[in-house]
Amino acid sequence: MKKQQVTKPSEFGAYIKWFWILFVGGMTAIILFFLFASWGVFGAMPTFDELENPASNVATEIISSDGKTLGKFYLENRVPVKFDDLPDYLVKALVATEDERFYEHSGIDARGTLRALTSVGSNGGASTITQQLAKLLFHGEGSRNIFERIAQKAKEWVIAVKLERQYTKEEIITMYLNKADFVNNAVGIRSATRVYVGKEPKDLTIDEAAMFVGMLQNPSYFNPVRRPELVQNRRNVVLHQMEKSNFITEEEKLKFQGKPLALHFTPETHKDGIATYFREYLRDFMRRWVKENPKKDGSTYDIYRDGLKIYTSIDSKMQRYAEEAVTEHLSNLQEEFFLQNKTNKTAPFLKLNQAEIESIVNRAMKNSERWRQMKEQGKSEADILASFNKKTDMRIFTWKGERDTIMTPRDSIIYYKHFLQTGLMAMEPQTGNIKAWVGGINYKHFQYDHVAQGARQVGSTFKPFVYATAIEQLHYSPCDSIIDSPFTMPKGRYGISADWSPQNSSRSYRGIMTLKAALANSVNTVTAKLMDKVGPKAVVDMTRDLGVKSEIPQQPAIALGAVEITVSDMVAAYSTFANQGVYIKPQFIMRIADKNGVVLYNAVPEAKDVLSKDVAYTVVKLLEGVTESGSGIRLRTGSGGSGYARVTGHPYKFTNPIAGKTGTSQNNSDGWFIGMVPNLATGVWVGNEDRAAHFRNTLYGQGATMALPIWGIFMKKCYADPDLKVSKGQFERPANLSIKVDCWKADVVETETDSVGISTEEFDF
Repeated sequence: MKKQQVTKPSEFGAYIKWFWILFVGGMTAIILFFLFASWGVFGAMPTFDELENPASNVATEIISSDGKTLGKFYLENRVPVKFDDLPDYLVKALVATEDERFYEHSGIDARGTLRALTSVGSNGGASTITQQLAKLLFHGEGSRNIFERIAQKAKEWVIAVKLERQYTKEEIITMYLNKADFVNNAVGIRSATRVYVGKEPKDLTIDEAAMFVGMLQNPSYFNPVRRPELVQNRRNVVLHQMEKSNFITEEEKLKFQGKPLALHFTPETHKDGIATYFREYLRDFMRRWVKENPKKDGSTYDIYRDGLKIYTSIDSKMQRYAEEAVTEHLSNLQEEFFLQNKTNKTAPFLKLNQAEIESIVNRAMKNSERWRQMKEQGKSEADILASFNKKTDMRIFTWKGERDTIMTPRDSIIYYKHFLQTGLMAMEPQTGNIKAWVGGINYKHFQYDHVAQGARQVGSTFKPFVYATAIEQLHYSPCDSIIDSPFTMPKGRYGISADWSPQNSSRSYRGIMTLKAALANSVNTVTAKLMDKVGPKAVVDMTRDLGVKSEIPQQPAIALGAVEITVSDMVAAYSTFANQGVYIKPQFIMRIADKNGVVLYNAVPEAKDVLSKDVAYTVVKLLEGVTESGSGIRLRTGSGGSGYARVTGHPYKFTNPIAGKTGTSQNNSDGWFIGMVPNLATGVWVGNEDRAAHFRNTLYGQGATMALPIWGIFMKKCYADPDLKVSKGQFERPANLSIKVDCWKADVVETETDSVGISTEEFDF
């Protein structure tokens, strides 16, 4: 019988010794491992300042006067929100799903880590919200190399502990949701909610909040646009976790789990959304502004990274109404333009030979993005030209939505030359604040801005400047009469090289009439006679004082509007009349603040006295005549007329005072209407990109048909919105008005035999 082997006490001591050696050594190694990580041995660690102010690309936000976001400038579409702007159930959904012991640990969840180690990750990961934030802030996606990944995990733990010391739990959650990338150009919870459901975070419902939390696991995979059923299942898991954590009841869980995904997917890009032309104009302004207004350390603000907030004068409702008005009218009028060009062999151009057409097309090709890109690739001009004649797949603009088609790039140029373009600007005469800005019909396809960038012939909208000069210098009134008769300015007068004999558009003459009636009916001979009396220099000086920046020749013919001026300058000039003779420079930025709310810029209105109150009010009364009995009368009538099948929005039936003027340039290439009520002046231009493309006749090509309906539709929408408080009242009448404006009897200022002197003859109006 063998004796049982007995372990000696000395052997137990050896085991215990090795146990402590391994234990202490392991603990020392772990401590050293984390110390090395914190010391930056495995890669640079964030400094205290970087923890205090973690670097991030924060979008610059463009904010309307009514507090809406018009758009952003960004590399990453991120606009941070504060914790108070996050709904409670969004925070609870995040904690319940991603880190249920978030409020108990200090950056590292020991229980979760132990569970993950013992189950080798099969029972869930161990990353806390704080660790996930550390990863997002300082190194992004984990490495696929196992050793590098271990080092990164150690750094995450160290950074997480530091973040917990540096920030409150609420701040950590806010930073995490602001940093998370939800793909589809939506970085941060605010961009995500706007892109996917068209809401602010505070307006989310419980099921919507659960969807966004569910996306966080893998936003590319759990994406509601690409995989709605998968995302709905993931959302329901989040709702289950919320019920498990007693954040919602079982009844609420079942109710929300049964709801479909409520998406309103509106991706945000620089070319989409409202006020696109304005935003691009603003971007150019900001590029100059940041160079002229550096930071305190001398560096330049980055409009794509520094999270500036630009508070603009644009009213989001007015902007939307203006864009809707353009769409409603021009989509209809465009059909007429296409119909009229069906039999035109040189469409859309009129009275051009083939050489002239080729010149226009070649110029357009050389200004195109295709030409620029191929030139940069080193292609020869012959190769580039050849590419414009090869059919290719493309997506083109139509008023009924984009359409996929096959055509040559050259044909697409001709196609786009058919489209009627527009420029619209509305501003408050008393403040200079621009309230709406529509630079064209579709920024994605037509990026030329017709508000501030493009100057066009203004036609008869120039005439009020001539009348204003005559009233100021010769003390005329709207009630004075003048004879509409043939008129010739002789060669040599005001330096003209030949006799000038302007004719009325009707080729007829009305005889004696008041100045108010003459402007209302846009009588050319009367305007020419007034120009003859005051001289072109005085009129040019007047337009300069009214803020017009275009080069205007001191020639008598400018009286009929053969000058090119921008929409913005014309609206500002007319606003001076409504503002009692005080010109205020249009302004579109109210203030600029940095991401911390520190104001960097405050707008200071620029104003100057141009006319006396009496003269300004008199011009307004003249302009009221245009809508009472002249070319703008259709704003008040209840029936249509010739050509009205394509004039959307008629009748308008306005009954309130409206001062305005239509304008039509030569060959019907440019149609204008500038209309004012006491607290809003709006100018509209319509025409083709090339002046050789236009309507055949004045019935459709006049300002009253092309531009006035847009003004009418816009104003109807504004009046229907009581929040906008657009005036229907009278223009303010100066006290002790010295000029006769109530024309029960008209004073004759000219007879056939006395073209310069003043007569005492009177007649009933």
